[in-house]
Amino acid sequence: MKRWTRPLALVLAAVTLVACSGQRPGAAPAGESPSDSSGPKAGGKLVYALSADANGLNPVTDQFAAQSYSMVTTIIEPLVSMDAEGAWKPYLAESLTPNDTYDEWAIKVRDGISFHDGISLTGDIVKANLEAQKASPLNTAVFQPLDSIELTDPMTVTVKLKQPWVAFPYYLAAQVGMIVPPSSLADPQAASLKPVGTGPFVFKEYVPDSRMVVTKNPRYWRSGLPYLDEIEFRILPDSQTRAQTLEAGGVDAMGTTRDEDIVKYGEQKDAYAVYRTQGMPAPEYTFMLNTAVPPLDDVRVRRALAHATDRDAVVSTLRGGLTEPADGPWTKDSKWYSDQGAYPAFDLAKATALVKEVEAEKGPVEFEVISTPDPNTMQGVELVQDMWRKAGIDVTIKQADQPDLINRAVIGNYHATVWTAFSSSDPDGEYIWLHQAYAQPVGKVSLNFTRLKDEQLSKALDIGRVSPDEAARKQAYATVQERLREQVPYVFLDHLTTGAIIAKTKVRGIDEQVLPDGEKRLPLTGAPIPYHPFSGVWISTQ
Repeated sequence: MKRWTRPLALVLAAVTLVACSGQRPGAAPAGESPSDSSGPKAGGKLVYALSADANGLNPVTDQFAAQSYSMVTTIIEPLVSMDAEGAWKPYLAESLTPNDTYDEWAIKVRDGISFHDGISLTGDIVKANLEAQKASPLNTAVFQPLDSIELTDPMTVTVKLKQPWVAFPYYLAAQVGMIVPPSSLADPQAASLKPVGTGPFVFKEYVPDSRMVVTKNPRYWRSGLPYLDEIEFRILPDSQTRAQTLEAGGVDAMGTTRDEDIVKYGEQKDAYAVYRTQGMPAPEYTFMLNTAVPPLDDVRVRRALAHATDRDAVVSTLRGGLTEPADGPWTKDSKWYSDQGAYPAFDLAKATALVKEVEAEKGPVEFEVISTPDPNTMQGVELVQDMWRKAGIDVTIKQADQPDLINRAVIGNYHATVWTAFSSSDPDGEYIWLHQAYAQPVGKVSLNFTRLKDEQLSKALDIGRVSPDEAARKQAYATVQERLREQVPYVFLDHLTTGAIIAKTKVRGIDEQVLPDGEKRLPLTGAPIPYHPFSGVWISTQ
């Protein structure tokens, strides 16, 4: 099994690259979930194609990406989940209750839940999991605000923080909140290959780089679930191969980021349903800039790049018109969106003037952009390269495989790179990627990859983290957007809503998942290809 180097493990769970797709003839709306008046049916096997293998199946020790969550969350469940509006809701936890100052959170565990090995879920097991996550190099930065974790009664854990943290439960919906039994904590290597959890499915088989198979948990704590008897995940890295296998009947569903798949299968509503990422879970496609190295340490150069980038042309050329141009990390339909501060609009004359101003002082403006060798990604990079050259900027492209590219971003060995980010359900999820406290010098591991140190931006992130008042948080994140537009550590291109799941119409329930209290669950999340729960997925015989 492949293993990332330690710096990569710190970051791959939260940010990842994505391959752009090429020019397409037109757009089609996303498909709607097919209906079946007879309701969900138990039984059947689902064969599901993933774009990559997991890098290990242990949430404490292995980096998770979208494909990891797809496989592992069938077996291992988190303390918290998300409702359809993106708000956190208890899951394995019965409740999460803050004190008046939000620097303590009491996590009460649901009664009557057992792991697949027969061990009952209790407060001390949750405490041990959170302590293991806090000690893990994967999540030491995320859990930096944690002071102590105490067992206050057999089913309640109190997390004490060094500061108020109003968005803390959102983090427990992801990898750091996934709970494994004591046996997995004691033998993390075994847990990486044969996971055990409380989930709707039980581990059966795993062949690295090939497939993983899970079977129905007959003692699942949610009555009536799951519907499926078995799920087989197949690893098919090539997007065209995945699509061909779906059409040939070799798989029942697949993930994609290609607009041509959305258009093609969206037009075949009798045969396929298309489910697309929307809202906060949809990432933003950007060029990430290293503000600690010349010439990108000069904000005039960064603003020139933004002015020279025709985002509308990117959307029409690379996405078939399926996405919207981005001017910041959040979409205009998000409650966190603000138009405070103007993102540099496409204006080649302004871009050229800024470049000439810098050249008069410092000489030619030239740098290197890193890209993965994927042809679709390269098409997008070359398109923007041409835009920037028209402004007088000499840009060369260097290809690197994804692990090497990310490693270079982590240690600052780059000028600019294509990047996707900003898919957290709450803006606080971007804290460690943007705050100056996480910006380290070039050559050192830095979670703030742009290495931008901006007092106003960081202060606003602090206010958003500690304030329980939503109005104050909205104003704080308006300032975040304003500073990003002014300082341009990222050249924003579009909101990447082409992340999608495409399934045959017999596959039902992907967008109809519910939480334990009956509320509708967030159907899709993650980037670039989304993932979703499987407990409510079923196969129709109609």
